[in-house]
Amino acid sequence: MKLKLPTFLRRLCGVLGLLAIPVFGSAQSAKPTNVVFFLVDDLGWMDISPNNPKTFYETPNLQRFAESGMRFTAGYAACPVCSPTRSSIMTGQYPARTRNTDYFGAPNGFKDGVIPDPYDPDRDGKFGKHGERPVRPAPYAERLAADHTTLAEALKSNGYTAFFAGKWHLGPEGSWPEDHGFDVNKGGVDRGGPYGGKKYFSPYGNPRLADGPEGEHLPDRLATETAKFITDHKEGPFLAYLSFYSVHTPLIGRPDLVEKYEKKRAEMDVSQEMSGEEFPRPVRIQQAHAVYAAMVEAMDLAVGKVLDAVDAAGIRDNTLVIFFSDNGGLATSEGWPTSNLPLRAGKGWLYEGGIREPLLVRWPGVTQPGSVCDTPVISTDFFPTILDVCGLPALPQQHKDGASFAALLRDPKA
Repeated sequence: MKLKLPTFLRRLCGVLGLLAIPVFGSAQSAKPTNVVFFLVDDLGWMDISPNNPKTFYETPNLQRFAESGMRFTAGYAACPVCSPTRSSIMTGQYPARTRNTDYFGAPNGFKDGVIPDPYDPDRDGKFGKHGERPVRPAPYAERLAADHTTLAEALKSNGYTAFFAGKWHLGPEGSWPEDHGFDVNKGGVDRGGPYGGKKYFSPYGNPRLADGPEGEHLPDRLATETAKFITDHKEGPFLAYLSFYSVHTPLIGRPDLVEKYEKKRAEMDVSQEMSGEEFPRPVRIQQAHAVYAAMVEAMDLAVGKVLDAVDAAGIRDNTLVIFFSDNGGLATSEGWPTSNLPLRAGKGWLYEGGIREPLLVRWPGVTQPGSVCDTPVISTDFFPTILDVCGLPALPQQHKDGASFAALLRDPKA
């Protein structure tokens, strides 16, 4: 007997509905992906044990993180200084496109079209009569423009709660985290370092971070704030963006950790530690700086506190975790406290030491524990990758200089 069309359609829809139950039921029961993003300031590629087992610095929490996820050997910053790289993460665009081409607050010489000539024997190290060469300055805007859809705004528009803690350095008041999509801002202002109060210790003198008990340590405080946010928002979805002021100058460490590394240094031969040169600057060739080491370990302890909070909240299996640095290590500037060798130079230089960054990613159930990826990725790629991992639509008109590397998280050879 030939079925009438309406009856046939009703039966077909019924069959399709039965087939769809497990598919849609699974999708509805799946928890959305949370995102934890660690960004460290001025940390070099060779400063963590996953990249350098012989490092002077002890980073056991990053070691266990790497062993539980994927380590990238060729993760790159979009710039060898901080603000442009931070802008590239927030926007998915290169610094030349956003006009954030130098750190905010850079010397006027860079903006006025002159640079110091390192080969001038009369150069006094400052912008003045000696050692200036005319250059055509790059476009330079000292704030993150309001017309971008930032990573935080993209996630927030899809139901995420966005939390920020630590260093922002993407513009003056009016262009702080809360002005670019973050619901919570703990310590993010226009400063490039912890320059208020007692700097790395409370009181902080930070208009977006209430002072803690006398002597409280900033990395631990930021981790505590982040861990509390994760605990309070474990039902998700959320973005928790912990942007350390560490290990930026001023070089100040926890006294107990400094003492620990001074003892460690005393057992080493450090007679040649500063024998390198990247003209016109000396280059440290040996990691042996006790204060810097103390700062690195304190940062690692803070990372561990946040990772433990993720586990304690029972959300490890649906939380993407990323660890990155904004530029190369301080081997060639600001006291030269670390060594990036065998990578050349460091912060402020476009050689490998200035732009290759430590990058660790954990996507539970996807990244193979202890896996390694040698494919180059760059800071503009985080925006589309995070959207991809979270199952959210891409925004190609915004993150136009980034490409998702989610496929590499599934297969590092892809």
